[in-house]
Amino acid sequence: MRTTNLRDLLALKLGALYDIELQIIEALPKMIEKASDEDLKSSLREHLQETRVQAKRLEEAFEEIDEKADKVKVEGIRGIIKDAEWNMKHADTPETLDAAIIASASYVEHYEIAGYTTAVAWADTLGYYTVSELLTQTLKEEHHADAVLQEAAYSKINQRATEMV
Repeated sequence: MRTTNLRDLLALKLGALYDIELQIIEALPKMIEKASDEDLKSSLREHLQETRVQAKRLEEAFEEIDEKADKVKVEGIRGIIKDAEWNMKHADTPETLDAAIIASASYVEHYEIAGYTTAVAWADTLGYYTVSELLTQTLKEEHHADAVLQEAAYSKINQRATEMV
């Protein structure tokens, strides 16, 4: 896709975000399966459902700008997911595995936050206010998901992993 203006960049970014969400939908069940902490499993399950809605929101955003919902392959998310798989493979106890899952999921959230922040700014600049509202809703959910992960890490998961030393 050629990008000659900000509208083209927005369409490209929506495609990238769509790919990111679809990759996360594929990766989260593996993290859920490997997690041992029930609260962490529950949070990841909730975020999986939320991520499915976020992908649908992106499809709506594509419609708003008169574009076909089409993903743009993003190597960055694939690298982050490979890193998560590597971290999970090298965690030798359930406690360290849960800590690794939280760290990996947090990387994903921050990556998404960066992408959605940019897309919201571009949609606002272009006057695509409905698109901006859709993306802002997702951005708030990504911030919340990261806050939930950090709370779990600080309240119990990381402490349990240190007790394994």
